[in-house]
Amino acid sequence: MDDELWARIEALLLPVVPRNPRRTGRQRPDSRKVLCGILFVLYTGVRWEFLPQELGFGSGMTCWRRLWDWNEAGVWQRLHELLLSELRAADLLDFSRAAVGSSHIRAVKGGSATGPFPVDRGKAGSKHHLIVEAHGIPLAAITTGGNRNDVTQLIPLIQAVPPIRGKRGQPLRRPRYLYADRGYDHEVYRDEVRRFQITPHLARRGTGPGSGLGVYRWVVEGAIAQLHWFRRLRIRWEIRDDIHEAFLTLGCAIICWRRLKKAVLNLSPQPKPATSASPSGVRR
Repeated sequence: MDDELWARIEALLLPVVPRNPRRTGRQRPDSRKVLCGILFVLYTGVRWEFLPQELGFGSGMTCWRRLWDWNEAGVWQRLHELLLSELRAADLLDFSRAAVGSSHIRAVKGGSATGPFPVDRGKAGSKHHLIVEAHGIPLAAITTGGNRNDVTQLIPLIQAVPPIRGKRGQPLRRPRYLYADRGYDHEVYRDEVRRFQITPHLARRGTGPGSGLGVYRWVVEGAIAQLHWFRRLRIRWEIRDDIHEAFLTLGCAIICWRRLKKAVLNLSPQPKPATSASPSGVRR
């Protein structure tokens, strides 16, 4: 884990209660190592009980409990909001428009926020609903059952966008334009979006391809692909929806961190390559 990312997360974690030296038993695992275990599960998709002990991240149950504790304390959501604020401070957020989209995933063990997916023989599944800004940076994500209509989550996605600070003045909350595919085509929801002072651009049902909205919508498809690059988010193994939501929010935060780190590396001055000299003293 990057030291810079750990410094941001450590400031958001719950304070550790000092252990009574008279008590015997196992020592409390280091928070950074436990977080590395959580990220290992998120990246690889390995089951909690199969987390390799030789990595030194603690047991899978310890990582699971710490993930739940930090999610209940709002650590992942605050980390996401913090990184969004830093992206805005670096002029990397474009709120002139936003795009929404969804993707279906299988829910192997079922649980809450799941439902029969019509195009997958009625198997249990969930949906990831995502809203991104103009560059594809995730602003908010929601998990619902696989049988929920996309348009029903349009307003909840807009309301889930947190106030993004980072500069003086009013925080950002609402984009100027909102783009979505034909699954969101409904006049009632168009009126609801306009109440947020957002101009909706929703593709019409029955129209052929080439509506012209794909040039603005492809960013949300790319963001969903980045989220599903985390193997734990490709297939839902968690019965509890709050644990899956914790992974989803953490994945959004990591994507924001990558964007921020990439921009910082590009802006930092690169060292000039050393020039070699020939024996005669003439530079080559």
